[in-house]
Amino acid sequence: VAAYCRVSTDNEEQATSYETQIEHYTEFINKNPEWEFVKVYADDGISATSTKGREQFNAMIEDCKKGLIDMIFTKSISRFARNTVDCLNYIRMLKGMNMIHQFGRYLKTKSIWVTHFCKRPARWTS
Repeated sequence: VAAYCRVSTDNEEQATSYETQIEHYTEFINKNPEWEFVKVYADDGISATSTKGREQFNAMIEDCKKGLIDMIFTKSISRFARNTVDCLNYIRMLKGMNMIHQFGRYLKTKSIWVTHFCKRPARWTS
């Protein structure tokens, strides 16, 4: 199980969000004994209008292709990709690898929306 975090600017407010996302997903994934934590992939100060230049995003996709990841959490679909064509292409690619997209789960403990891709139904422990 992995997570993807991204903020598009280096301003202080987004820096706090970035750190919070990383901390949240590390804790959230590690506390579920049925999941094996792979990594939090995170691109700091990178726009999602294109996947070019998003080193961590691209590394995550490559790890999915290698079969290292069977579930990805992200704060929202806009953290994953803002470009509609890129977003749909990656969702289709993940779906082709039997990763199902499930959008929108509110985690009350951290007041955060998540979207995730998984190969099997997720078991929520929050």
